Amino acid sequence: MASSFLSFSFLFITVYTADGFMTYWLDLCDFNSTELKDIRYIRSVYYNKLEIARFDSSVKKYVGYTEYGVMAADYWNSGPELTQMKASRETYCQHNIGIWYNNVLTKSVKPYVRLHSEIPSAGNHPSMLVCSVYSFYPKHIIVKWLRDGQEVTSDITSTEEMADADWYYQIHSHLEYTPRSGEKISCKVEHASLSEPLYTDWDPSLPESETNKIAIGASGLILGLILSLAGFIYYKRKSRGRILVPSN
Repeated sequence: MASSFLSFSFLFITVYTADGFMTYWLDLCDFNSTELKDIRYIRSVYYNKLEIARFDSSVKKYVGYTEYGVMAADYWNSGPELTQMKASRETYCQHNIGIWYNNVLTKSVKPYVRLHSEIPSAGNHPSMLVCSVYSFYPKHIIVKWLRDGQEVTSDITSTEEMADADWYYQIHSHLEYTPRSGEKISCKVEHASLSEPLYTDWDPSLPESETNKIAIGASGLILGLILSLAGFIYYKRKSRGRILVPSN
């Protein structure tokens, strides 16, 4: 399952400068598996930021894009340079791709899912549920909504996969809905790191904002009781230490 989610490119740049003119080439390995048939090798040759010629393993020769690039392509296609380029898909790309697959690309990290509600901006709007999926790798992921086991296909908006600063990704899917008594709403996540889909059910028993208010209120009540008890104990101890003097 994991290999179907992977599609990467290697970029290698070599630069030469002389008297203010810059020539460089860019090597690219585009692949979705370690199989040679799934690998494409491209070398682009640039002169002062303009691509003048390119070798593409799918074309099997150099193609020029400028007058000088056409002459250079003809020269490279008629010499040993072309044989070297044809072999690079295997000797250059496949070799490096094998290293990456073994050490990086076959690794995956399971997502963390948080399902919560948002308060609509206007009273006439339906309720909004948000399925937030965090800290997953690789990038490709599928997020779906289910109502009573049936996939929801409308009233859904989703963000693109967004990269975090730590190589992981996150995504957020929004569902507009009108609550119905007894229904079950779930967020379904499919990812290369999961052997089976991950389901997270929405609990409509109490909105998150109300839960926070109750938690704050309960904390305040407990604190008040503790302070009251401490005051009562202090008062009793002080009372025991007093000496009563009868009045005349």
